[in-house]
Amino acid sequence: MQKTPTSPFATLGLDERLVRALAALGYEEPTPIQSEAIPPLLEGHDVFAQAATGTGKTAAFALPILHRIGAESDRGVAPSTLILVPTRELAMQLAEAVHRYGREIGVRVLAVYGGASMETQLKALKRGVDVVVATPGRALDHVNRRSLVLGGIRTLVLDEADEMLDMGFAEDLDAILAATPKARQTALFSATLPPRIATLASRHLKAPVRIEIAKEKTAPGKLPKVRQTAYVVARGHKRAALGRILDLESPVGALVFCRTRLEVDDLTESLKGRGMRVEAMHGGMSQEQRDRVMKKFRAGTLELLVATDVAARGLDIGHLSHVVNYDVPSSPELYVHRIGRTGRAGREGVAITLAEPREHWQLRNIERLTKQKIEVASVPTVADLRAKRLELTRASLRESILAGGLDDYRVVVESLSEEFDPMDVAAAAVKLADPSAAGSGSAGEEHEIPAIAIAPPPRAVKSGTKYRSGGREPGNSARIFVGAGRAAGVRPGDLVGAIVNEAKVSPRDVGSIQIAERFSLVEVPEGIAESVMKALRGTMIRGQKVLVKRDKDAGR
Repeated sequence: MQKTPTSPFATLGLDERLVRALAALGYEEPTPIQSEAIPPLLEGHDVFAQAATGTGKTAAFALPILHRIGAESDRGVAPSTLILVPTRELAMQLAEAVHRYGREIGVRVLAVYGGASMETQLKALKRGVDVVVATPGRALDHVNRRSLVLGGIRTLVLDEADEMLDMGFAEDLDAILAATPKARQTALFSATLPPRIATLASRHLKAPVRIEIAKEKTAPGKLPKVRQTAYVVARGHKRAALGRILDLESPVGALVFCRTRLEVDDLTESLKGRGMRVEAMHGGMSQEQRDRVMKKFRAGTLELLVATDVAARGLDIGHLSHVVNYDVPSSPELYVHRIGRTGRAGREGVAITLAEPREHWQLRNIERLTKQKIEVASVPTVADLRAKRLELTRASLRESILAGGLDDYRVVVESLSEEFDPMDVAAAAVKLADPSAAGSGSAGEEHEIPAIAIAPPPRAVKSGTKYRSGGREPGNSARIFVGAGRAAGVRPGDLVGAIVNEAKVSPRDVGSIQIAERFSLVEVPEGIAESVMKALRGTMIRGQKVLVKRDKDAGR
């Protein structure tokens, strides 16, 4: 017999054939969830575990299952193991993993999910399988058809249990569990632990071994693995804002989460209109369409994948540089689950959230749960994008200079230098190399997106250095001096947002706004002038405290 390679997995008591398979796949040592879950599962205990995606939990429950199957001398037609998962993508992914781990022991595994041929699944079940990996709905269909016989189930796994409940599978789960033997071994894995998960565990698990894998902490002095940034943007400006943010970030591969299928389709078309390589992923697509999109994304021919949570669950994507929440997630736990898809394997990832003003409080809830600060940043301006493009041009030119091979071009430079200043010649070359100089920015880039503190500002109409707000012009008004202007990056939206949120007044109460290089002037009704000034003195504008006075007191 082939000698088993030395491996930490061997100390867990696993079948030698599984240890060899893991070594061949490049597994060097167990992850925390594997070290804690494999021994009790091998001993036959029920397990109730909290572990996020990407922690290695698939192997944690698959290896003990395969160990038991490998020890059986006579395998019947009916399955001995049922693994329930929320989505077809996860079903396919888990079935493939079980097959890879158990290839040497000859495991028979079948993925059962909606959207695939029922006839093919019926034939496979009739031939005989050891492990069925299924979505609850299709599994129950087979149970009702009596094509999936659960009387011989010895091990039942509920993977991503929180997501199955969120998707409305509670009744299906109860029906399936009721059809399995009471003497079975049950393992429940969940990324989050809301009360209903505890209820599910108490009903169906017997004295389970409780496992909780804490989120990996960043060592002191190290950068966080996920840079978290939020932009507070009025809903009408979100698409334009996202386009600019993505232009500035230049993601290698980004997953953009939307709440609904319609929003996924609309945003995908909008981003395609900006020239981005992007596709949609949601439950309204056929399995063939999903597979085609995922093949393109994994091959790196797509920059962005826009998806709903349900469609993204279980997707095996290894090169995500960015995760984008087009809306603030409905719960802090969902936020943590989403952003956990980036920043893996020691690489830094980026999590971006677009929040409407009314969603600002949800960001604070997320911060309290994660004990991590979410930086609130301003949407990039047209000038920011041009500066980024110019920096990329500078970097490209520097690489070209270092690479050499410029002799053929020197004659052009030398001839022009006889007529023009060499610095002007170089500047003209940079201008030609800079795409923004040729007006190649995305459509709609020439208007500014109003900045928001928390509440949305009224639309401002630019007239020279003055801005007229969308509100009424008060008859008896006061003019307020604010000691920050264009040099500090102040825009009308900064001032309106600060006034509306801090002074608790209507945007319509803000009159004309004038922004100079070092200061700004804002008109408000005389009756609220004092409260507005007091509020502005107690807040930050563009990240700094500023002098606030009536204009006549400003010494100008």
